[in-house]
Amino acid sequence: MEALQFFIAAVTAAGFGIAIAAFGCGIGQGMGLKSAVEGIARNPEASGKITVTMLIGLAMIESLCIYALVVSLILIFAHPQAATIAGLLGGH
Repeated sequence: MEALQFFIAAVTAAGFGIAIAAFGCGIGQGMGLKSAVEGIARNPEASGKITVTMLIGLAMIESLCIYALVVSLILIFAHPQAATIAGLLGGH
């Protein structure tokens, strides 16, 4: 039973972690896109440089959300009681 409680806590933590990361990354990407569009509107000649910089920035922000996903998957699938939980749930 202790292993099942640990699994429930790990799944809950993973869910909250990825939700917070997705929310933060969405806000960050929205702010970056807003600023890039404003910059292009003020100086259309610089649109190429602004677009390249914006895409690199958005990729960096998105990588943070992917890191949170990796940590969440590690919490769910790579913990010490994985074999015990699989046995409780009918796995091999």
